[in-house]
Amino acid sequence: MRSIAELINVELLNARDHAQGVRIAEALLFASATPLSGEEIALRLPPGADVERVLADLERRYAGRGVALTHIDGRWAFRTADDLAHILVRDAPEPRKLSRAATEILAIVAYHQPVTRAEIEEIRGVSTSRGTLDTLIEAGWVRLRGRRRAPGRPVTYGTTPAFLDHFGLERIDDLPGLDELKGAGFIDGRIPVGLSIPSPSDDATLREDEEPLDDSDLFAPLEIEGGEEEEDDDEPPEDGEPRA
Repeated sequence: MRSIAELINVELLNARDHAQGVRIAEALLFASATPLSGEEIALRLPPGADVERVLADLERRYAGRGVALTHIDGRWAFRTADDLAHILVRDAPEPRKLSRAATEILAIVAYHQPVTRAEIEEIRGVSTSRGTLDTLIEAGWVRLRGRRRAPGRPVTYGTTPAFLDHFGLERIDDLPGLDELKGAGFIDGRIPVGLSIPSPSDDATLREDEEPLDDSDLFAPLEIEGGEEEEDDDEPPEDGEPRA
């Protein structure tokens, strides 16, 4: 049985490790250009520091300050406090604006993933050029998930953690539903009977109707869906035209 002195010494050591762990986690998060997972942070903490306690303590310390510790898709990062974001917008560089087609495609991928190019075209009712999808992939918001177990083995697309980070979402199911979209004015007038918005999921696990990408796909993501580039991604597909 431990003596009181030994117990006190253990508590002091644990407290010291915790305090040092908070400082280390703070430094790691400030230095990292991308959000970090708890596992990545834990690898750098003292042996006696509990990563969950460390992050909870750090989150509490930054509550109400100009910078907040935020949880994004299972990862952690420091971000400007939400109520101060409008002040920094004035000094931020003007971001490249997405075309209407790219915005529509990004929304379809977010809500319907995993989704193929042909399925995107079916929802939009117009052809989708590879160039528009390439733009979203290069921005880091859309990724290649796998291939559909169907004739032609079309590529399936999904969103990335960078998509959540850019749009301030902790999880993909934080995307607005039908009522929120209507309340915000994105859907006007009467809603057609039967219209619904699917519950989005960005689970990285391939579904039963998907198979892994080939090694060659990973090195040539912009050329995997053959065919000629359409000049206008808003042109309706011609009758009988095969979809990628």
